[in-house]
Amino acid sequence: MSSVKSSSGVEAGLTALAVSLRGVTKAYDNGVMALGPLDLAVRKGEFISLLGPSGCGKSTALRLISELSAPSSGIVRVARHEGDVLPGHGIGFVFQEPTLMPWTSVRENVRLPLRLAGVPKAEARARADEALASVGLADFADAFPRELSGGMKMRVSLARALVTDPDILLMDEPFAALDEITRFRLNNDLLALWRALGKTVIFVTHSVFESVYLSQRVVVMTARPGRIQADIRIETVEPRGEEFRTSAAYSNYCRKVSAALAPSYSGKSML
Repeated sequence: MSSVKSSSGVEAGLTALAVSLRGVTKAYDNGVMALGPLDLAVRKGEFISLLGPSGCGKSTALRLISELSAPSSGIVRVARHEGDVLPGHGIGFVFQEPTLMPWTSVRENVRLPLRLAGVPKAEARARADEALASVGLADFADAFPRELSGGMKMRVSLARALVTDPDILLMDEPFAALDEITRFRLNNDLLALWRALGKTVIFVTHSVFESVYLSQRVVVMTARPGRIQADIRIETVEPRGEEFRTSAAYSNYCRKVSAALAPSYSGKSML
């Protein structure tokens, strides 16, 4: 038996939770168990990373939270406002690829979720421009995706996820294909947005270094079927910056996370 439930945030014990997964599993049609059982609680306003080997169910967990897929068993709870009645409403999703429409402008790409929701054109345009400004692309609203760099395309994707003002932001390896310099810059920009907007962020990555730099918690997952190997809290002075990235504390956390990850790839094929 499985279920995906919404909570207005008034249930006892759930008032501070944005997302709760209890005993959640996911099996595919071919019988392969991709995930679980998984128990995970994410507090409102928290930034966590899911870290683990390929195929361990990190992306599957995001799809279950966003209701793009249903669990095979267990309960997924997502806190919502009373007016959020549509599946996935209140959740922004940034995928591995920018998935932009090449035939239309950056503004129209960002405006798409609002257009689909029936938001009046003038309001949608203003909100799209505001979202673009928040990711540093105010001057590129009329550009086309082909005119943008890889990092800029990912910023557009982030703006599109933010334009509906979601409470929860799900990010599935959004910076994996970018060069290291661009990735560092976007990491810093994402942290600044998170501090400014107060969103709950669940971030999937294969990078130990990225997970430690960004997160308040790093949730290390086992090989398939993915379960939680370790849940490591990153205690450091905010706001984070290059001083943290070059600190002994950062190095120590990276070693700790790497050690927790080691059983997932030591002596076991990931194929």
